[in-house]
Amino acid sequence: MTIRLGDVVPDFEAETTEGPIKFHEWLGDSWGVLFSHPRNFTPVCTTELGQVARLKPEFDRRNVKVIGLSVDPLAAHDVWAADIAETQGYAPNFPLIADPDRKVADLYDMIHPNASDTMTVRSVFVVGPDKKLKLSLTYPASAGRNFDEILRVIDSLQLTATYGVATPANWKDGDDVIITPAVSDEAAKEKFPQGWKTLKPYLRIVAQPGK
Repeated sequence: MTIRLGDVVPDFEAETTEGPIKFHEWLGDSWGVLFSHPRNFTPVCTTELGQVARLKPEFDRRNVKVIGLSVDPLAAHDVWAADIAETQGYAPNFPLIADPDRKVADLYDMIHPNASDTMTVRSVFVVGPDKKLKLSLTYPASAGRNFDEILRVIDSLQLTATYGVATPANWKDGDDVIITPAVSDEAAKEKFPQGWKTLKPYLRIVAQPGK
């Protein structure tokens, strides 16, 4: 199935390295990042899992739960975790789903026949506390993901959900933001009493709220 932005993501039950979960129940009131790996013991995946483990405090600070998925069985995840700790300096500190029957991979359309009919590509799903899909990214198996960028987009998603603004190209936390066209000048005066800069009637720049 194809999951579109704004859809409630499919719920599922799965075995993980931290025990069985029901996905929606496991998310609770948190944001979530579900990301897949082609298979265990592959070089790019090894670096990615180490990087997510290193960044885990940053995800925690944003109230984001992270969970990985591989189509290999649970026993293989434990062996791979030791390799990750040895080579990357960080052992996985988040659950990794074992999906040998490809139930979750198929449910989230992670198997792309043009790449392989057996392995997942590098998919990323960012899910809000409302269980709706906020972002999806698909990388080829050869390209490692930039998890700093995923954190940057989460910052944007959380900011815009709270304040009803939008973020411009290459925005980073602390940069100016955009007042959306849906907000009239009159309404903006109440929301942003400090004022804003109008570049065009449809392009109004304001300091990031909450900073």
